[in-house]
Amino acid sequence: MKVERRPLKQREPRVEMWKGNSPGGNQGAVTEEELGAQGNWGQEDVPGLLAMVYLPIMPTWPLPLASSAFTLLLGALTSLFLWYCYRLGSQDMRALGAGSQAGGVSGGPGRCSEFVKPSPGGSGEPGEGPRTEGLVGRRLRAYARRYSWAGMGRVRRAAQGGPGPGGGPGVLGIQRPDLLFLPDLPSAPFVPRDAQRHDVELLESSFSAILRDFGAVSWDFSGTTPLPRGWSPLLAPGCYQLLLYQAGRCQPNNCRRCPRAYRALRGLRSFMSANTFGNAGFSVLLPGARLEGRCGPTNARVRCHLGLKIPPGCELVVGGEPQCWAEGHCLLVDDSFLHTVAHNGSPEDGPRVVFIVDLWHPNVAGAERQALDFVFAPDP
Repeated sequence: MKVERRPLKQREPRVEMWKGNSPGGNQGAVTEEELGAQGNWGQEDVPGLLAMVYLPIMPTWPLPLASSAFTLLLGALTSLFLWYCYRLGSQDMRALGAGSQAGGVSGGPGRCSEFVKPSPGGSGEPGEGPRTEGLVGRRLRAYARRYSWAGMGRVRRAAQGGPGPGGGPGVLGIQRPDLLFLPDLPSAPFVPRDAQRHDVELLESSFSAILRDFGAVSWDFSGTTPLPRGWSPLLAPGCYQLLLYQAGRCQPNNCRRCPRAYRALRGLRSFMSANTFGNAGFSVLLPGARLEGRCGPTNARVRCHLGLKIPPGCELVVGGEPQCWAEGHCLLVDDSFLHTVAHNGSPEDGPRVVFIVDLWHPNVAGAERQALDFVFAPDP
């Protein structure tokens, strides 16, 4: 059978499939002539054809120029950030240097420029921590170089000698910490128990154990016998103390003699155990004794009193507000307020005994605690 072959119809040349957006209008056009006017295409030609169709759609960006512009922008932002950090650090150093020259935290004349070994008898209660401080600025700068200035706003202001012990703006006349005043802390003579709920509940649950430890180290407190081992000399007429921690340092002999109390201290979350403001121990006040008004060294701590033996006639007045202890219960006191302690009972009533622990003020942030632990680290 003979098949008649018909001639192919001649195609019109240069039929455009796509026109680009170039000024010439036809630049980037793909014609059937370029794709093969005779239509002799195979499967092996598909990738090349697709590349020819879609390549003109992709704009040709000047990649080297864009990369250079991005690099310049990034360099400018980095330089601006470094300049900001330099200005901020320079201001901090100048301010802290001025605070150090003004006399450290106390900010007043006549203050010692070096650490003084903490005296345990500052207020008649367990040790008061460092008395005067002239190295606060330098230690704070050393802390910032090692760690960061983040969260140090209040500590820096305290180091600059802002509103503080001198009775500056914002300081109550009855609140006069003699070493460190941390601004913007809520001020109240007595702190709610819920502010340190965990530690309060732990101490109260350990009441019986701590009382047994006191019985093991107790004596007649008559003054006619030599002072037993571990007890501090007479701080004031009729006042004695035995410390497990003094100015942030553990007293190993006393802790071994009072293992239950020591175990309770180790379970506390906010105990100032690594700070010269931190003390813990037994405080004894004999009948007729009285500790006149005084203020603690800082408002960054809260002093927790656990009543062990509370006879009638005992009174604690803080910031003009009277309170009394109760056996087995904790009382949270901000001792940076002017406070007075008295035992007005009869000799037959026996001594007043409380277990005192220094805790962080609940509104001192974690970063501030870390910095203050560094600045007021116990002497080696």
